[in-house]
Amino acid sequence: MKRALVAGAVVTVFLLSILAMAGFNKERQVGRKPNILLIMADDMGFSDLGCYGGEIHTPNLDFLARNGLRYTQFYNTSRCCPTRASLLTGLYNQQAGIGKMTDAEDEPGYRGYMTDNTVTLAEVLKSAGYETAMTGKWHVSNTNVQKNPQDQLDWLNHRKDYGDFAPISQYPTSRGFDRYFGNIWGVVDFFDPFSLVSGTKPVRQVPTTYYHTDAISDTAVAYINSFAKTPAPFFLYVAETAPHWPLMARSEDIATYKDTYRAGWEAIRQARYRKMVRLGLIDPAKTKLTDRWQKEQSWEDNPDKAWDARAMAVHAAMIDRMDQGIGRMINALRQTGQLDNTLILFLSDNGASPENCAAYGPGFDRPNRTRDGRAIDYDLKKRIMPGAETSYASIGERWANVANTPYRYWKAESYEGGIHSPLVACWPKGITAPKGSFSAQVSHVMDFMATVTELAGAVYPTTYRGHAITPTTGISLVPSFRGKTAPGHETLFNEHFGARYARSGPWKLVSASRDSTWKLFNLDTDKAETQDLAAQHPDKVRQLADLWQQWASTHQVFPKPTRKN
Repeated sequence: MKRALVAGAVVTVFLLSILAMAGFNKERQVGRKPNILLIMADDMGFSDLGCYGGEIHTPNLDFLARNGLRYTQFYNTSRCCPTRASLLTGLYNQQAGIGKMTDAEDEPGYRGYMTDNTVTLAEVLKSAGYETAMTGKWHVSNTNVQKNPQDQLDWLNHRKDYGDFAPISQYPTSRGFDRYFGNIWGVVDFFDPFSLVSGTKPVRQVPTTYYHTDAISDTAVAYINSFAKTPAPFFLYVAETAPHWPLMARSEDIATYKDTYRAGWEAIRQARYRKMVRLGLIDPAKTKLTDRWQKEQSWEDNPDKAWDARAMAVHAAMIDRMDQGIGRMINALRQTGQLDNTLILFLSDNGASPENCAAYGPGFDRPNRTRDGRAIDYDLKKRIMPGAETSYASIGERWANVANTPYRYWKAESYEGGIHSPLVACWPKGITAPKGSFSAQVSHVMDFMATVTELAGAVYPTTYRGHAITPTTGISLVPSFRGKTAPGHETLFNEHFGARYARSGPWKLVSASRDSTWKLFNLDTDKAETQDLAAQHPDKVRQLADLWQQWASTHQVFPKPTRKN
């Protein structure tokens, strides 16, 4: 009896302490600047999420969508590191020094790292009293590559150590982040990632049970719990590596989708399209479902059905696991009394990837053996089922086309399938627009700078550390949070490896990376870019082509392809 009373007293004290802490946290939120949690997926398709039409289980992101806003005209810069540069600096990516990838080139817009004319979200928010942290993929610094290919492979295989993965001056902790855990480079083995660091210190060993998406999520949760102990607001940037290739997932997550994609490409596309219409994301009169990529190959006659279904199942499993981690972040915010006053933003850095990473083979950022010496297969004949650490595989063009339903093309292109990103915003205390509604504001990843600067009461500087800072041309999303109709950007532009576009109002002029011929579309009536109007409107083609050329000339963009009207 006595033990029961003591145990009951201990439980009572524990519960009272929890309630007191919750009350303290609730009181602490009154009049406080909002926390900001910015989460970005890597190579996720426009319609992969459940709340954007997909069949993948994403209950936590769906929860944020039901209680917040979804954007229907939000744009990225079509690839991993350029989008990250634009997101972090509030500039077009060439202005920030990353016009292509992270290789250093002797041109101002192509230095391969964020140059001295930039400030990051973390640097600006620190000036407004924010604690800052990041976990996940950095990919905006020059990569230190070994000249000898075998040395590079030995480094990738965790056999030798060649020091820092990039100049320390370009690491996150040198660009405004107080704390950082993640991968400095882009591509990772999800079970044993290369270029993993804590702060600036390399993480030389990981547990045998390690999975990178879980580590990113667990670190984010630890940061959130730590932030709850201080009076300062926080900015946390979670840069997921999922679902970027290689296709690697936990077996229990893959099992969830073992039968899902046996229906094939067309069936999944049609189901997604119908769901998007039902959700109100698209108007079928204005957004047609484009023809399936390489539709001459039917699923029924596909000799690789089993492999292809498994590949998309792994892709789905990677997104599912990411969503599970986001659920833990939401729960940590809720338990520490911080959820109501935290703006959560979720997006993808570009459209789904069409790449066949098996064709690349080992080298640069791709190992040929695991740490314990097992050979890694780059299987071009689809004989080895994807999902394990010993296989480097990707979903390919046809599934990328499905993942980007209903739009054309994919990552690296300037068509809507490459640059049109889902964006979910949830902030219980601050978003007064109807829950679950949509915003058609024409928005861009550069807009996060203007948005958080406004919310934090921060000042975007004209100079920083003795350097002149390029003014941001981003437009705040805050009016859309309040349910106001805001047009957003009147003009937007892009260039990446020859793929480019100019948008002015509803008109969009676009060319593909392998075909510099301009195509013209009216997005008011044809958001999926199915009807080329260039022949009917040559004056509009010339007008937009001139606008693109002016933008390229003033934003450090090269090369400047010869215009074809």
